[in-house]
Amino acid sequence: MTLHQQLRAPLPRLPLLRGLLLSGMIAAGVIPLIQIPLVARLGLGTLTLSILAGIITGNLLPATVHVRCEQGIAFSKHYLLRLGIILYGFNLTFQQIGHIGYRGLVTDMIMLSSTFLVTCLAGLYWIKPDKQTVWLIGAGSSICGAAAVLATAPVIRADAGKVAVAVATVVIFGTAAIFIYPLMWEVIHPWLPGLSAEQFGIYTGSTVHEVAQVVAAGHAISPQAEDTAVIAKMLRVMMLAPFLLLLGQWVNRTRQPAENAGPGKITFPWFALIFILVAVLNSFGLLSDTWLSWIRRSDNILLAMAMAALGLSTRLSQLKTAGLKPLLLGAVVFLWLIIGGAGVNLLVWHVMQ
Repeated sequence: MTLHQQLRAPLPRLPLLRGLLLSGMIAAGVIPLIQIPLVARLGLGTLTLSILAGIITGNLLPATVHVRCEQGIAFSKHYLLRLGIILYGFNLTFQQIGHIGYRGLVTDMIMLSSTFLVTCLAGLYWIKPDKQTVWLIGAGSSICGAAAVLATAPVIRADAGKVAVAVATVVIFGTAAIFIYPLMWEVIHPWLPGLSAEQFGIYTGSTVHEVAQVVAAGHAISPQAEDTAVIAKMLRVMMLAPFLLLLGQWVNRTRQPAENAGPGKITFPWFALIFILVAVLNSFGLLSDTWLSWIRRSDNILLAMAMAALGLSTRLSQLKTAGLKPLLLGAVVFLWLIIGGAGVNLLVWHVMQ
């Protein structure tokens, strides 16, 4: 190839850059929206808004644009997602456990395991959407909403359409919780004078889907409820990595031979292990507040880009094909979180007081 031909040849990385740029533009447009008071009151976080914006944009763009941006979109969904989950560990420290004590930790562990179990039982044996959708809804409802769905998707090798359905499901019911929980507090606490705002905060943090939704619901109750709700929620988020490790091993054991990536190959979600190590590192307070603030802002951008890329890969036809089964499953799990979660919280508080 002559020098003239080399200069005229397209850059090999240009398709990758196009997709990254498109995902980044959507994320950059969404992040300022959470500063709007109405959006903040609704508890719609950056991740939720990014996937919604990505879905809208992706369904409006012509097919030729999708083809030209495909490599960068795939890169964002795969590599930026894993890097974002790893850096999310800088939001957590193991010292947070001490703020709500062992009762909050035990409550979170019971709620995570029981919620995922209820989701699997109701989904696989009753409502019966496809099993990957069941697992994704279970992860999002059990741990931290859209972020948990995104982190679980590569472990079970779910496609973008199923991930979008699961995200939409947990967002719908998590947003409903923002309005339901403060109303529950107003109705319940006059009848149970021994119930403190801090206790109700733990209940909120152990049962509401998204971090942003927990903040919004707790804030509407009281500052004390908000503080304990956020800490309880952070403990649930810290359980994401061990959950992914266990789920990954279980899924690989139950896969049919034809579904495996190769003979005898076990897919290990290393990013989940690194996530734990980052949280351990953060517990020692080695980084300054300035560095932590910069890392957290960067992580928010990475996860927003991954969500935007996921939305760009989603077609409304995929959501329509999923039907009402995911919504019905989400409703069943939501009822469990409210009613079963109340029972678990009261039992743990009574037994371990």
